Amino acid sequence: MFISKINHHSAGSRFVIAGLALLAWVSASAAQAAGGPAPSSFADLAEKLLPSVVNISTTQTIKGQAGGGLEMPQFPPGSPLEEFFKEFLERQQGGPGRPDAPSRKATSLGSGFIVDATGYIVTNNHVIADADEISVKLHDDTVFAATLVGRDPKVDLAVLKIDPGKKILAAVPFGNSDEARVGDWVLAIGNPFGFGGTVTAGIVSARARDINAGPYDDFLQTDAAINRGNSGGPMFNIKGEVIGINSAIISPSGGSIGIGFAIPASLATPVLDDLRKFGKVRRGWLGIRIQSLDVDMAENVGLPDQHGALVAKVDPAGPGVKAGLKDGDVVLKFDGKDITEMRRLPRYVAGTPIGKKVEVVIWRDGKKQTLMAAVGEMPEDPADQAVKGGKTDQPKAKEGKDGVLSIPGTGLTVSSLTPALRERFGVDDETKGIVVTEVKPDSGAAEKGLRPGDLIIEADHKPVRAPADLGKAVEEGRKSGAKSLLLRVENPQQLRYVALPLSEGKKK
Repeated sequence: MFISKINHHSAGSRFVIAGLALLAWVSASAAQAAGGPAPSSFADLAEKLLPSVVNISTTQTIKGQAGGGLEMPQFPPGSPLEEFFKEFLERQQGGPGRPDAPSRKATSLGSGFIVDATGYIVTNNHVIADADEISVKLHDDTVFAATLVGRDPKVDLAVLKIDPGKKILAAVPFGNSDEARVGDWVLAIGNPFGFGGTVTAGIVSARARDINAGPYDDFLQTDAAINRGNSGGPMFNIKGEVIGINSAIISPSGGSIGIGFAIPASLATPVLDDLRKFGKVRRGWLGIRIQSLDVDMAENVGLPDQHGALVAKVDPAGPGVKAGLKDGDVVLKFDGKDITEMRRLPRYVAGTPIGKKVEVVIWRDGKKQTLMAAVGEMPEDPADQAVKGGKTDQPKAKEGKDGVLSIPGTGLTVSSLTPALRERFGVDDETKGIVVTEVKPDSGAAEKGLRPGDLIIEADHKPVRAPADLGKAVEEGRKSGAKSLLLRVENPQQLRYVALPLSEGKKK
């Protein structure tokens, strides 16, 4: 099973991402879930909305493809036939990447909809990404060349512009997706497999889905019949308002199994407004890197539950430091909104008007505090706000060197930052802390994702400059009855907090 953006239907392309449409049949059980009998017909609504939905086609030049221009057949992910055909095509060309490999034109199809009668059209970014030419076909088969106004890969949206001349375009309004309830009827019109003007219907299956597609995931889920070519198509409510933009599916093979996702209008509209006005998105920014709380972390800082976002690092030049935010704070509320999950905070901050002063409720030193922060503008290429952890296999390090300390009951062996270790792990001369040289695979440290090369720079919010500092912190934690010790850990990929279990063996 995999999650895929519902890309365009591709003709002559080596890659295809499935498209999104809504359920093509209306069952009695769905009618009951929607809270009432099925409408006798969607015909009047479809007739009204059809002229607002467009087909989008793109052309892209692909250079240097192996196989003399032959196509790679589409296989399920992991199929042994995929590797077989890849090798066959490379032999036909004489090997991949040859300078004399021919270029070719690849065309693809997607969906979009008109949001302004002057010619503004919304679609997914992945529909038009890397396109050399973009064309828009209206419901009456009139075709226009389109220009790209702006695009946002993070939310997967793009705005196009056509010059309709004397042509009268039918624009559709956005609705309030926050009011959409699970079980509400929805309607979609799109371009599956190039069949323009296809109308399908279903319900909202769930809300606020995070499918790891981007930093601001908040998808509406629908019982969708997913088909290629519906990317960028609108999801309408029963009033004929756009409440979502169809974007992704879950499918074992790329075809429909009835689980699809749409970008909610509440997330899309501010992005689209910025793209139209500025050609880019101006997002709010606090200048903090955050991570989620686990049970051990929450207990360590005295929180009664795991709600909130743990501040892993505050940018010294960002708005957060001016507001008084510090490393180790837990953000509980932002501008009156509860941070029930870590991932909520980046979206709330990004959607806040630049320059607005907001209240930020934090947890620090065992109690709540309220700070005032003036939201700044996110830099063009900021570091990701969410700090992702993870587990890896733990290679063993050599033992017996000077400055090495094994801390019983933790699974950790640590060392001072000697010149040899700095060179081995790529640590510059200015960095302070101690380095992890070994992690026992059956330990709590391994379960928390610690690995050789990680730098421990703080323990219980106190600087760690020598292995003995960590040993002392562990001893004090155990004497106080603490179940874990909060470490601040850094490596070239991330900076995060880790609640190191102080009991023997791996946690169950």
